[in-house]
Amino acid sequence: MENMDCGASRQTRKRKLQEQDECALSFFSMDELNQDLLENVLSWLPTSTFFRLSLVCKRWKSVADSASFKLACSQIPSREPWFFMVDHRLNQSIIFDSAERGWKRLNHPPYFAQNANSNSMPISASGGLVCFRSDAGNFIVCNPVTGSCHDLPPVDPGPKNQCLHAIAMNTNQHSYKLILVSGELPKLSFKVYNSSLNLWEEEVSLKRKVDETLEFDSNGDDAVYFLSKAGNVVATDMQRSPSKQFSSVFTLKDGEEIVYFLNSTGTVVACNLTRKCFSEYPRLLPPFSEYSIDVVECRGEMFVVLLSEVFGSASLRVWKFDDGMRCWIQIAAMPPSMSHEFYGKKVDVNCVGAGNQIFICLNSAEFFSYVLCDLDTNKWIELPKCTINGEAMEFMSAFSLEPRIEASV
Repeated sequence: MENMDCGASRQTRKRKLQEQDECALSFFSMDELNQDLLENVLSWLPTSTFFRLSLVCKRWKSVADSASFKLACSQIPSREPWFFMVDHRLNQSIIFDSAERGWKRLNHPPYFAQNANSNSMPISASGGLVCFRSDAGNFIVCNPVTGSCHDLPPVDPGPKNQCLHAIAMNTNQHSYKLILVSGELPKLSFKVYNSSLNLWEEEVSLKRKVDETLEFDSNGDDAVYFLSKAGNVVATDMQRSPSKQFSSVFTLKDGEEIVYFLNSTGTVVACNLTRKCFSEYPRLLPPFSEYSIDVVECRGEMFVVLLSEVFGSASLRVWKFDDGMRCWIQIAAMPPSMSHEFYGKKVDVNCVGAGNQIFICLNSAEFFSYVLCDLDTNKWIELPKCTINGEAMEFMSAFSLEPRIEASV
């Protein structure tokens, strides 16, 4: 009995200690944290909470404005992407927050409120920044989270009637580049804005890369098409959303910087900035086929999203070019039950990649839809409509960014 009583006594003391610990935790307040620790804790919150920090209390407002808090945020390895949406009115900043799986409306940056008539259109994004282009051809780089903006120096227009094909952006922790590819095939060149120097570097010419295993005569009868099973449909001009006029992606492959864009016939052109050369990929479909196509970057690789009509239905697929086999291979395909509704509606696809996901805007005169594709699982999810004041918003396209308050313009 004595031993049993002692055991019961020890259990009672242990239970009391546990209750005291739980009580202490229940009364723990974040106000007890020193400033550095508080900033480090808050830096792990989703970026969307940044807008609410200043509303909690004066101390948290001081955190939101602190340079050391931005430094703490920069130490977070990655953020769930935002998809910056583009509507035809260009007067709203709306994003789809993949972390919270919901739509959010941002305060329009002061720059655009003061220059309401500039009609600037987003044309590229990277890291935590979005690049806009004005009607006059000037570029503005903006951080949508903080609203900070920077006017880039005017770029030399170059020779008259020189066609601008691609606008791509690349960022690192401390700087960013804006890359312009222009010219007329086979004479292409590129120009780079370097934010570290705040200037446009000298224009560089690109030479055509001669590789018979990769390139084909697009006008010849012997051209090889890798999507021949899709059949032939009535030819029409490609549809392009104005915001994707300069649709392009940037990749860093084996230490080489490459910009991919679509030419006017839907052929993918790869511009190797490191080697100062370019090449054209084989077509996915013959030039007389009707389809909508876009290029995206995911996991550091270039993919093509293509919507075509096949045997009385529509097919939406993701393709990747295999350098070893020298051909296109299918990576993912939307279930026919989802893609069939696009048949005969002349749908335009505009896509953007983020991590292992592709965000797809589908638009036609009859309907609009937004879909997320997971490349790892081939899972396709149609997103709910974005509703403002009872009206469902239609977006032309989207740009992917990693929301970071520390991203500097």
